Amino acid sequence: MTTPSLFDPYQLGGITLANRLVMAPLTRNRAGEGLVPTPLMAEYYGQRAGAGLIITEATQISATAQGYQDTPGCYTPEQVAGWRRVTDAVHAKGGRIFVQLWHVGRVSHRSLQPEGAAPLAPSAVQANTKTYVNNAFAPTDEPRALTLEEIPGVVADFAHAARCAIEAGFDGVEIHGANGYLVDQFLRDGANKRTDAYGGSIENRTRFLKEVVEAVIGAIGAERTGIRLSPVTPANDLSDSNPQALFSHVVDVLETLKPVYIHMIEGATGGPRDIAPEFDFAALRARFSGTWMVNNGYDRAMAEAAIASGAADLVAFGKAFISTPDLVERLRRGAPLNELDTAHLYGGGAQGYTDYPTLDAA
Repeated sequence: MTTPSLFDPYQLGGITLANRLVMAPLTRNRAGEGLVPTPLMAEYYGQRAGAGLIITEATQISATAQGYQDTPGCYTPEQVAGWRRVTDAVHAKGGRIFVQLWHVGRVSHRSLQPEGAAPLAPSAVQANTKTYVNNAFAPTDEPRALTLEEIPGVVADFAHAARCAIEAGFDGVEIHGANGYLVDQFLRDGANKRTDAYGGSIENRTRFLKEVVEAVIGAIGAERTGIRLSPVTPANDLSDSNPQALFSHVVDVLETLKPVYIHMIEGATGGPRDIAPEFDFAALRARFSGTWMVNNGYDRAMAEAAIASGAADLVAFGKAFISTPDLVERLRRGAPLNELDTAHLYGGGAQGYTDYPTLDAA
């Protein structure tokens, strides 16, 4: 049997990826009025269509799901039309693209919520973190706990956004279950203090994730549904007393539901990989029979080793795709990458967004 390579095609559900490199979701805060994706966003994603799969920046499922200024939505006809420009641009260059769907939960600010209401969360536990509003970082506001009667509506919002995504031409969706946002908040005993069917035991805390995945799969099919997880990241003030047991159960639940992939963040999101050296990611991988995508601090050598060994089927790269639109070709050639413009990561226009040169142009 031939050893798989990072640059080989890969069959993901019903679609063929040109290679095994994935562009990770990266928040850039450049949506237009009505949180509609802009033509500039279509240009940005089209430039990066050489990735085997693009996963878009995190995208709201509803008005209450927003936590940062100028992040796009996928729940109105205008947003669907804006995303259609993006998917057309990527498909025209032979690329594949999923949208990442999120609800930020407690990681929000009243100024972004309908009628200035408190953000929604599993419990009224404020996150010791910041969000991005009025072109600056600001502390999050204290949330209020979702009532039992409200939870089915949030689950339905995920399904609605997934249907909108397919209408917009996406090849599938990734449920954002990572980095301290709403799905992740329900999972963790540091944020979830509920005493009803959604709190307490690991099984109860996993219930919301299970219902969201079931709803999205019911709306668009398992072959078009992925999910992202981050078992040990401290992002957005999240913690759990026993992440190994929690995420073993989470992966077991997902194995029964059969989403097309799990996207696993190893270590601290955008930070050290060895933040929890005792955590056994390989044990989680062994519990899931679908596509396994890994992320966090990979270079070409690490990615090739992960693919060749079977430790992963796909490898996601983040900041490298911001600075280097032709990342796949540069890795293939062993060419240097562009330097990242850190001053223009969030908000703004073309500078630090669509003005990075390709290797041939450079």
